[in-house]
Amino acid sequence: MYERLRKICWEGNMKLPELGLVLYTFGNVSAVDREHGVFAIKPSGVDYARLRPKDIVIVSLSDGSVVDSALRPSSDTNTHLELYRAFPEIGGIVHTHSTCATSWAQAARSVPIYDPRGPLGG
Repeated sequence: MYERLRKICWEGNMKLPELGLVLYTFGNVSAVDREHGVFAIKPSGVDYARLRPKDIVIVSLSDGSVVDSALRPSSDTNTHLELYRAFPEIGGIVHTHSTCATSWAQAARSVPIYDPRGPLGG
């Protein structure tokens, strides 16, 4: 029943290392199926090189419980759940720990806002 949703979620997760957006097992992608009241998310601690569509965890939107999987969902599952509840228009979430953003955070500096019109907005 969840094969299509798992495949969509898996494909998104596989893009993360391909695009250099994650290191090790950090980060994840989830995808929601509001009609069935569930979302799919990467399992916790599974290396991207070993990740298969069947590994993707299906989680209930109503209470955050695992609906279909023997694996443990990402430690970010509750955050994804709250975002799906708060923003009914979103269909997926990408969460990474990019090296650049992590470096900025560890330096305790705010990330400058990009404005395509230039540094003064015009």
